[in-house]
Amino acid sequence: MKLSDFKALTFDVYGTLIDWESGMVAGLKPLTDKVSQPLTRDKILEAHAYYESTTQRWTPAQKYSELLPVVYRRLAEEWGVEVTWEECQAYGFSVRQWPAFDDSRSALAYLKQHYKLVVLTNTDNLSFQGSNARLGVHFDGIYTAEDIGSYKPADRNFDYMLETLARQGIQKGDILHTAESMFHDHVPANKHGLANCWIYRRHSKEGFGATMNPGDLPSYDFRFNSMSDLVATHKAELEE
Repeated sequence: MKLSDFKALTFDVYGTLIDWESGMVAGLKPLTDKVSQPLTRDKILEAHAYYESTTQRWTPAQKYSELLPVVYRRLAEEWGVEVTWEECQAYGFSVRQWPAFDDSRSALAYLKQHYKLVVLTNTDNLSFQGSNARLGVHFDGIYTAEDIGSYKPADRNFDYMLETLARQGIQKGDILHTAESMFHDHVPANKHGLANCWIYRRHSKEGFGATMNPGDLPSYDFRFNSMSDLVATHKAELEE
């Protein structure tokens, strides 16, 4: 199997192209600065992962920018901090400010020459619009949790993507699902029979950070530590 075997790359965005962990930690700083107990970066991210995934499971149709304020409030309650709803809402609006990884923009510009680029994201349309501006590429398909009414790893999100792409002549075998999160993306990619590429942004860190532990690790067809590594491998294939 080679990267050049595929016609479309379907991306998770947050954690893969957008450095959501840095964005989260920065956005939560007004809250974590008030916490008396010591909190490591990973403890913050792991707590966030729990409340985010739990809230997504309970209210799957809620927009991400409206769901994050609930996460903020749950974290404040766990850490014994008083917050206003306005503070919670400010965190929900912060997604548009989360930074892109340094290599994302240039990698996408290169890959756009060789593939259709598609987004399957757990965010809402307005939040993603801000992130898309940071990525600087026109995606051929943008499928948000707001569009679908549920959050990954739900089957519904992948069924929607596959059905929509099939109408455009892109079949399952044409797709390489490209993502960082084992929990949100690679477990369901395995379940749906999709070829998958793990962008292991956390390769130098322990644990799963801002995503839930997936349990038994799913299989993957490719693994790169960055988007630039993926691009380098694709270029090497073409040279051969």
